[in-house]
Amino acid sequence: MSLRTALGTAAAALALPAAAPAAPAAADPYETITVDPVGRITADGTVTLSGTYSCLGSSGPVFITTAVSQNAPANGPYASTVRHGIGDTRAVCDGAEHTWQNTGKVAIDALRPGAAHVEATVLELRPQGGLPLSHFHAARQQDITLTQV
Repeated sequence: MSLRTALGTAAAALALPAAAPAAPAAADPYETITVDPVGRITADGTVTLSGTYSCLGSSGPVFITTAVSQNAPANGPYASTVRHGIGDTRAVCDGAEHTWQNTGKVAIDALRPGAAHVEATVLELRPQGGLPLSHFHAARQQDITLTQV
């Protein structure tokens, strides 16, 4: 996993509460992100998610970061839902609508075809005092269906 994937996934996991609405959370109406209702998963654990985004103005690199989760079976006292970071895509914040697609590989038995939950963000790493600080242009949480391909 690349450093920017790890940063984006960690930021998305910390920034988005589990009960967030399915509507886009954006600072401005021209800053949005959508998630397609169907994602793909292969037998080797490769997951592909896609959608559209728009944002305007940036001073640092901007990425589309995504995480996917499924309800874990209630096996023992430590059962929980785990979020899996699924790639990252470089974004262009020019105000136009663009498509995005993130692909990443998880352990073969970590996810399965069926209902899943996706968290997607348009995340900018703004330089400030020599450190990149996270700035969210748009965020969305959505239930989708993973289909086997």
